Amino acid sequence: MKWGRERWQDEWQRLKTLDWQALDVKEAGEWPVLLKALCGALAFGVALGGLSWWLVSEKRVELEAAQRQEARLLNEYRSKVSEAAFLPEVRDQLTALEEQMATMRSMLPTSAEIPSLLDSISDAALDNDLSIETIRLRPTVSNTHYVEHPLDIQVRGGYHELAQFVADISQLARIVTQHDVALSPAEQSGESLRMSLVARTYSYIEEADEGEVPAP
Repeated sequence: MKWGRERWQDEWQRLKTLDWQALDVKEAGEWPVLLKALCGALAFGVALGGLSWWLVSEKRVELEAAQRQEARLLNEYRSKVSEAAFLPEVRDQLTALEEQMATMRSMLPTSAEIPSLLDSISDAALDNDLSIETIRLRPTVSNTHYVEHPLDIQVRGGYHELAQFVADISQLARIVTQHDVALSPAEQSGESLRMSLVARTYSYIEEADEGEVPAP
């Protein structure tokens, strides 16, 4: 329906002379057309504003979640970069450690080499003019990665010869540790001494043999 100029003037005049305090929502149907249009526009603006606030609020929550995820990923990236920077150094240290372990293992006799090690200890005693009273293996002691082979040794001779014998044992190609060294006079008179000690050597348990328990 088209409105003429006079109709617009009439509606505008009604709006100007309207008693705003006497307005009743129940009588909204009788309100001037311009007032109805104004209220409709106002209601539409409020609804549009509410919708916009809801959409912006939802996007703000998503943005904050994205920012938190970005910060977490950035921290993870920095951590990985830091680890990568030290990786070559760690690899070098691991390689050096493996080489040291290989060297140490090569110095440990195998179970089959224990008899020849006993012969080497006997030869060291005889080379120093010592009398061998006892060189005897004790029962083995099994550990997680190696087997301990204790030996009871008792020899007799001069002080300097005994000292040289101890030094010769420590210089053997295979690792032999010496414990509980004790000296006592071998005779009532003279310079002969009796020395007793416990020597220990070790053999490495290979991975394929770790499930086996070595026989004593």
